[in-house]
Amino acid sequence: MTFEPVFETQQRPLLVAGPCSAESEAQVLEVAKALKTVGIHLFRAGIWKPRTRPNSFEGVGYEGLGWLKRVREEVQLPVTTEVAKGKHVDAVLEHGIDVLWLGARTTVNPFSVQEIADALQGVDVPVMVKNPLNADIQLWIGAIERIYKAGVRRIAAVHRGFYKYGEKRYRNIPYWQIPIELKRQFPDLQLICDHSHICGIPVLLQQTAQRALDLNYDGLMTEVHPNPPAALSDSRQQITPVEYDQMVRSLVVRAPGTEDSLFWRELDHIRRQIDEIDDEVFQLFSERMKLAEQIGIHKRNRNISIYQPERWSRIRERILSKGTSLNLAKEFLSAVIDAVHQESIQHQGEVMNRPMDPGHKASSGELKSVKSENSPK
Repeated sequence: MTFEPVFETQQRPLLVAGPCSAESEAQVLEVAKALKTVGIHLFRAGIWKPRTRPNSFEGVGYEGLGWLKRVREEVQLPVTTEVAKGKHVDAVLEHGIDVLWLGARTTVNPFSVQEIADALQGVDVPVMVKNPLNADIQLWIGAIERIYKAGVRRIAAVHRGFYKYGEKRYRNIPYWQIPIELKRQFPDLQLICDHSHICGIPVLLQQTAQRALDLNYDGLMTEVHPNPPAALSDSRQQITPVEYDQMVRSLVVRAPGTEDSLFWRELDHIRRQIDEIDDEVFQLFSERMKLAEQIGIHKRNRNISIYQPERWSRIRERILSKGTSLNLAKEFLSAVIDAVHQESIQHQGEVMNRPMDPGHKASSGELKSVKSENSPK
């Protein structure tokens, strides 16, 4: 797939901002005029709001399209809103809305995405696709593919984080590795960070936006409201136009590259050292798995279960303590040791369930032989 930008601009990042929900014509125009002075490129406002529970504010519906049209005509800002059905697409196109976006609750449902794709057949309008609620890159790619097959080429991916039960720091945990992998597979696909939905609270917005720019994202999507405490939806995560202006001014935009050959030579020298360390790390992982297989043989001979909770707790506590003393993040340490543990279980399981002759029990000599075969040559 080959993509084109959803919005052509010489400036980076692409700034998409506006209220979570269009609540009144006056509110929409007020915040649009304020954001116009900041220099945003695209004004956002939701008019259909899929909510978790009934009796919540679910948007003003079709009436809001007229308000967005006024923003487009009077404030001279391109506008975008969320669509979740084919009928939404028809109405949005009829009112000349510049860009559409698919929300996380829509992206997660291929039937809904296909309905929207069918409504977009033969229409040249840019579409932004938010990641699904769950951390499934294939589902995200699948939604993008469906829109692409409808003939749309101006597509952007919007990273808004992923739901994780029990998460405390973020409203939706970023899992940066997922959008990075998406960008690796599709280098010309624009990537926009919806840091409002990732953070859930204003205090994290600036640092999350900066992280996205440091990772070479193409744009930012931010929820801005003239009076956040009074907002009818997502009041806790919205900021005022003044706060938004201050945040944008504080961001540092990194260059994607440089022509300085000395810089690249110095970088290559460091990268070679990293490659050597990576080789050593994975060699050690391999040796660790061989030892896990030896443990599996012992457990099989004594008919002992693979998972030993007390031992696993001790390993985890030791690694976290040691790792944090070496200035490594707990999130990183947890991810690594959990992955290593799962791989160890896999290796032990293969050994313990390997077919044996009926009544056969490995002798101490066989154990020594296995140990010898698995020793580094």
